[in-house]
Amino acid sequence: MKKIKYISCLIVTVILLFSNSLSAKKQKVLIFCKTAGFHHNAIADGVKAIIKLGTENNFDVDSTTNAINFNPSNLEKYNAVIFLSTTGDVLNDTQQKVFEDYIHHGGAFVGVHAATDCEYQWPWYGKLVGAYFAGHPNQQEAELNVIDKNHLSTEMLPALWKRKDEWYNFKSVAADLKVLITINEKSYDAGKAKMGDNHPMAWYHTYDGGKAFYTELGHTEASYTEPLFLQHLLGGIKYALGRKK
Repeated sequence: MKKIKYISCLIVTVILLFSNSLSAKKQKVLIFCKTAGFHHNAIADGVKAIIKLGTENNFDVDSTTNAINFNPSNLEKYNAVIFLSTTGDVLNDTQQKVFEDYIHHGGAFVGVHAATDCEYQWPWYGKLVGAYFAGHPNQQEAELNVIDKNHLSTEMLPALWKRKDEWYNFKSVAADLKVLITINEKSYDAGKAKMGDNHPMAWYHTYDGGKAFYTELGHTEASYTEPLFLQHLLGGIKYALGRKK
């Protein structure tokens, strides 16, 4: 009789555990790719690539160009919001306040490439993303230095990473950034707005209650079929989602 009771309890426990695993809410991200300035052709490729990454890594992905989706009832559905090469003034004052509240209550932000070419009149956003775009030279190959490999977005990268992209120079760089990747300006022509030895390309930090990750990479369509870049981007998204190594 005791054995039967033990087996019955064990079966109930297994059923409860299985039910809890099914009811666990799947993580979800929102890609925001509105452009009020330059529109990058690679945005469509980026959306497709991130959807595929979500399918392969157990998180759902929605995408939108409509700023009306920045309302409390909608944003609460998402564990992270990805600004994918957004440009210009993309949110009104009300939508900006909603997004600030979202981050303040533990939301997460991922910025890709032109996310720094965005919302210059919104200082809070500049501090969240970490810097503002200041200019770029022609696309060319350059050497990236991966200075912190102890992060989900960089652990798979070579210490010296050569690749071709459009390389931004920045202004108003936040002081608290944890820089992951820098670029060697001696390896390419950085143009008139060059920054010198301290030229970050990817970073993360906590800000105003939430987490933020930014990568400058991802201008070209080819980026979104490049395995190393996709793993780098995925690592940034995983960081934002609170995943562990």
